[in-house]
Amino acid sequence: MLPPFLFFLALTGLFAGTRADLIIRGGPIYTVDPANRVVEAVAVKSGRVLAAGSLTEIDRYRGKHTRVLELAGGCAYPGFVDSHAHLAGLGDSLEILDLKGLDSPEQVLARVGQAAAETPPGGWIRGRGWDQNRWPGREYPDRAGLDRVAGDHPVLLTRVDGHAAWVNTKALELAGLAGPLPRIEGGEILTGPSGRPTGILVDNAIDRVRRVMPEAGPEDIARRLKKAFACCLEAGLTEVHEAGVGPLALEVYRGLQRRGALPVRVWAMLEGEEQWLEKTLRRGVCLDKTGFLTVRAVKMYADGALGSRGAWLLEPYQDRSDTCGLSLTDRGTLERVARLSARHGFQMCTHAIGDRANREVLDVYERVLADFPDGRSRRFRIEHAQVLNAADLPRFARLGVLPSMQPTHCTSDMSWAVDRLGPARVRLAYAWRSLIEAGSLVPSGSDFPIEGVNPLLGFYAAITRQDLDGHPPGGWQPEQTLTREQALRSMTVWAAYAGFQERDKGSLEPGKWADLTVLDRDIMTVSAAEIPNARVLWTLVAGRVAYSNPTSEDRN
Repeated sequence: MLPPFLFFLALTGLFAGTRADLIIRGGPIYTVDPANRVVEAVAVKSGRVLAAGSLTEIDRYRGKHTRVLELAGGCAYPGFVDSHAHLAGLGDSLEILDLKGLDSPEQVLARVGQAAAETPPGGWIRGRGWDQNRWPGREYPDRAGLDRVAGDHPVLLTRVDGHAAWVNTKALELAGLAGPLPRIEGGEILTGPSGRPTGILVDNAIDRVRRVMPEAGPEDIARRLKKAFACCLEAGLTEVHEAGVGPLALEVYRGLQRRGALPVRVWAMLEGEEQWLEKTLRRGVCLDKTGFLTVRAVKMYADGALGSRGAWLLEPYQDRSDTCGLSLTDRGTLERVARLSARHGFQMCTHAIGDRANREVLDVYERVLADFPDGRSRRFRIEHAQVLNAADLPRFARLGVLPSMQPTHCTSDMSWAVDRLGPARVRLAYAWRSLIEAGSLVPSGSDFPIEGVNPLLGFYAAITRQDLDGHPPGGWQPEQTLTREQALRSMTVWAAYAGFQERDKGSLEPGKWADLTVLDRDIMTVSAAEIPNARVLWTLVAGRVAYSNPTSEDRN
C-alpha cells in the first residue's frame, strides 16, 4: 500500500510529472530502508521524500525551480533521533555551573567559590555534573567544603546522573533538614557518625530542597529550550524523545508548536502527579500534523541510578552490603498509571536501571497488557534497562516491551560498574546485543545532559564499548557490541518505531519526512577512532536546512 503522500500524487496523476523542491546528491546516502540501500541522490517534495535512487533516476524530478544540495563528498543518513533525553534539562544546564569532568571535590569548590563571589548574598548557586567516581577514593563529599566557600548562599549541585545532590548547610536549613531528619520514601539523606546530614541527598530527598528554590517560569523554560534546540541541530539531531514533561513545560511546548517555533521534532513523555496525568490523558494523544510535536507517552520512575547506589537491585550492592537501592514508585501506582495510559492510547515509559526495578516493571506491564487484546502492540518501554537478570531478558520481546538504552552510559560507567555489581551481575549490564538476539529492537539515546548531546558518541560507544582513548583494548564486554548497521538503525528506524512513527520517519523512503543528517565522513566505513571526530555539515528537517556548518558553505 502506498504511503498517503504518494497515494495523493498517484490519485491526481501528478506522480510522473512531479518536480522536486530539493535534490540532495554528491555523496553516499544511506536510506536505512528494509533492503539497506545506499543511493546516490534523494528528491524532496513538500517536505517529504519523493524518491531515492541513482543520479539518473532522480534527475528526472529536477525542474526549473528545484534547489540542489551538493554533498561534495559528504555522507547523508536519515535524521538522527535521540530516543531518551532532556531538552529542558539541557537548556537549564547551559545556564548553571558545569561540573562535568572535574577530577576532585577541590576543583568543584573552586568553581562554586568563584560563583559565590559573583552572586549577591542569599542568591542560589546551582550546578550539575560532578561525579565522585572520578575522584581519588571515589567517596561522596560533605557540606563543610561548600559552607566554607559559599556559606552565605544556598547551594545545590546535582550529580551527573541527576539522582543525587550535594548541598550546603544553608540549603538544608531552608529545606527544613537541619534538625530531626524525616524518613523519605524513595530517597535517602546520608548522615555522618553524629547522625547529622552530610550534605548528600539521593533521589526523592532532593525534592525537599527543590521545593524551596525559585521556580522557573514559562519564559525561562522557553529560553532554555531555544538553547537546547540549537545544540541538537548542531549535533545532527532531527528529533528528541523528551523524557519528562510537566504541566508548565507542556504548555510551553504547545505554544511553540502553535507558533511554528519548534525547529526540532519533539516526542514528549508526560510526567507529574497522578491526578494531572489522568486529566491530561483524557484529552487524548496529540499528533501534530506537521510532525513537530507528539504527546503520546507517560514517564514514570521505578528506581534511581547505579552511580549513586539508587538503582534497585535483587541483591545488595557489592560495595555497600546494607542496601539494595531505592524503589521510587510503589507497584500499585505504577500499575494504575500503566492501566490509565493503555486505556487512553498512551505508551508507558518507565525508568528502570537495577535488575529488581526491571523485573518489577516487567511484572506490572505483563499484568496490564494481558487485559488488552493488542497488548504487545502497545510498545510499552523501559527506559535504560541497564542491569538485567537472565530470566527477565527474553520477556522484553515476548511482551513487546522496548528497552530504550543509552550506549554512552556503558562507557561512562564501565570503570566502576563492577564495583557496584560484582563480576557475575555485571555480565548482563548494558546488554544490547543480548536483547537484540532475544528478539528486541533497541532504540538508542544519550540521556543528555547526563551524557553529551553528540549522537556519534553513542554510535561509537555502541560499536566499540571503549572510551575515546580506545580503552579497554578490544572493548569492555565486547560480546555486547553492536554492528554498525544495528547502531545506525537504533538511532533511526528503531527510534521511529519506538514512537509509533515508522510510517513517517526513520528511513529515506518515498512518503516519509525528508529529515536528514549530513556528515563530513562515512561513519559506516571509516575507522572507529574517526567517528567521534566527524562533523555535521547540514541538518535537514522536513526538507529544510535547519543547521548549516559554516565550513559547508564552501561545498556549494
